[in-house]
Amino acid sequence: MSINLLKQNARIVLEKKNLTRVQARVGLVLDGSGSMRPHYKSGVVQKVIERILAIATQFDDDGSLDCWIYDHNFSRLSAATEHNVEDYVERNIMNNATISKFGRNDEPPVMRDVIKKFTVEEPSALPAYIVFINDGGVKRGKGDTIDQVVVDSSSQPLFWQFVGIGNSDFGVLKKLDTIEGRVIDNANFFQINDIENIQDHELYDLLLNEFPDWLKAAEEANIIRG
Repeated sequence: MSINLLKQNARIVLEKKNLTRVQARVGLVLDGSGSMRPHYKSGVVQKVIERILAIATQFDDDGSLDCWIYDHNFSRLSAATEHNVEDYVERNIMNNATISKFGRNDEPPVMRDVIKKFTVEEPSALPAYIVFINDGGVKRGKGDTIDQVVVDSSSQPLFWQFVGIGNSDFGVLKKLDTIEGRVIDNANFFQINDIENIQDHELYDLLLNEFPDWLKAAEEANIIRG
């Protein structure tokens, strides 16, 4: 499917949710753990990037999509744009020997780096909308945790949209709505067993389901400006 058609489909959902005038920076975090390898090889991740890029072209002032990949380490990737999205996965991930990939999961470090980029390195009046793709097996145990990062970032102009693909155990991601200690609710999670075959309008509707509520709450809490 062409990026232009994806943009049209995204805009239909944005209009339905009264988000066409919203400006936001958009980021995408890709699970690069070993269990994700088939999704990179089959083209599923490439399609995900293209679909999220379509949202970025509507929200972002320069139409770019900031990207990360992680396993037990993480890497910042080149931003995806309409001009370079073709073969993005092959060029920037599969044929990139400089990045760590297909190891075990460790989400908090990459989440901390996302926060660092959007709030410290490149602060802006615009909020950041972050799509976080994961196929399960999230980090457990002691030390820094996903829920702690979510709490720590709840006063920042940043919204986490976690997307679980497949039918694995998503642990703490399924309990995001019950995390205590946050300034406002700044994260959402949904699960799709077959992300490759879900219709665009269904995917965009899920992706943008809680973002409008966060925008309103963040404005009321003076986290962002209306």
